[in-house]
Amino acid sequence: MRLTDEHADFRASVRTFVETEINPRADEWEAAGTFPAHDLFPRAAALGLLGLEYDPQYGGEGADHSFQMVAAEELGRADVGGVPMALGVQSMMATPSLARFGSEELKRDFLAPAIAGTAVASIAVTEPDAGSDVAGLRTRAVRDGDDWVITGRKTYITNGTQADWVCLLVRTSDEGGHRGISQVVVPTDTPGFAVAKTLDKLGNRCSDTAELVLDEVRVPVAHTIGEIGRGFQQQMQQFVVERMYAAYSTVGSCERALERTREYVMQRQVFGGLLGSKQHVAFRLADLSAQVDLLRSHNAAVCEAISAGEDVTRGATVAKLTAGRLAREVADTCLQFHGGMGYMEETWTARFFRDVRLGAIGGGADEVMLQVLARMDGLPA
Repeated sequence: MRLTDEHADFRASVRTFVETEINPRADEWEAAGTFPAHDLFPRAAALGLLGLEYDPQYGGEGADHSFQMVAAEELGRADVGGVPMALGVQSMMATPSLARFGSEELKRDFLAPAIAGTAVASIAVTEPDAGSDVAGLRTRAVRDGDDWVITGRKTYITNGTQADWVCLLVRTSDEGGHRGISQVVVPTDTPGFAVAKTLDKLGNRCSDTAELVLDEVRVPVAHTIGEIGRGFQQQMQQFVVERMYAAYSTVGSCERALERTREYVMQRQVFGGLLGSKQHVAFRLADLSAQVDLLRSHNAAVCEAISAGEDVTRGATVAKLTAGRLAREVADTCLQFHGGMGYMEETWTARFFRDVRLGAIGGGADEVMLQVLARMDGLPA
């Protein structure tokens, strides 16, 4: 697909946002183990980053999906992975179902503040015993008149300690498997809702990640997103959007990492010459750059299909699988070519190495992506 001058101008504004609003405070936020979402999100909202594709009636930009691709690529260039991930949760993981299936009241009360950045949103799917196996979740909502009474636990929840509301995937009937599951908006100030603990992670340290407890949390049945019992199907559609955000942002992060590494190897003197003059180093970086170009081209094709309203399950699955693998390969190579200095925490390569490892786990592990593709190819999986 061809991007326009409007896309180029938008890309420049997002890059400026990353360079002025995120990167200067990256070290501070990493050390703190969190960042001030309620301060940063309104600034992101001012650029339209939290509602690019959403209805202007609720504060969205009404843009097509290609602008979301551009935004994600540029956010991926941040010096810290946790903040782009948190912004992605807000714009492409916690809110797509609400925007597509939510009632007028829900969109007014929860989507509009999320788009404006005045409310922080989170997506609560994973449980201690149900990660990639979404259909195995146990958190349960029992109907009591016009209310749901919800009890259960959720874990690995991004934005979990700062969220004003969560898009909760919860079992609302006794039907097994994927049946009888619904998506429900739960405000975090509801009695019985609590953050059990903040989780200490290998990477993305500035992104607050929490374990949540719901102890007879009572919310109106009207907080159900879409049709009761259709939450699994809605979440699968939401996962497609999430996986593309991961793939789009991987292009930006890998591109930036390779740029920085090329600059380093063309300055580093070894064995009487530049490190970048060694054929293995030059070929390896060129090879990885070519692979990033291929991912970018695939992403663009999926983006175009999304804009056309096509089913992109396969394309998004391939993108997610490829992005997770490529990011690990790029991170390992960049660290290797920086040598001992690359292994030091003071060098960007160490943080990048830690941050990108999540790409092959979150939003659907590599093995789940392979299972989806195998089934689509008619293979037993």
